Amino acid sequence: MSLTFICLAAMAIDGDTLRCRDIGRVRIARIDAPELRGCRKGRRCAPGDPRASRDNLTKMIAGRRVVCREVDASPQRAGYQARDPYGRPVAVCEAGGRDLGREQLRGGFAIRWP
Repeated sequence: MSLTFICLAAMAIDGDTLRCRDIGRVRIARIDAPELRGCRKGRRCAPGDPRASRDNLTKMIAGRRVVCREVDASPQRAGYQARDPYGRPVAVCEAGGRDLGREQLRGGFAIRWP
């Protein structure tokens, strides 16, 4: 069962996370974007410019209605995972008819995950 919702007053936190006024942080499904605060030791992080990634996401959502559909947070694990390890819902989100995750990949602002 997947929930579809409108992300009110969407704001890009980084290249793969939105903040919705009514829901809080939402992780964009199936992508990994460069980390704004750097990559923690022992973690494999996406390459690239984190600010450019965030700015591209900001540009795609500016003035547009953002509609999201929750998906399994971790398709690699058995059973449906409602949230990621940080408690965020994971969703496929669209703005202006464009899939935000797919566009981040297409522009080189994120890599595929998992």
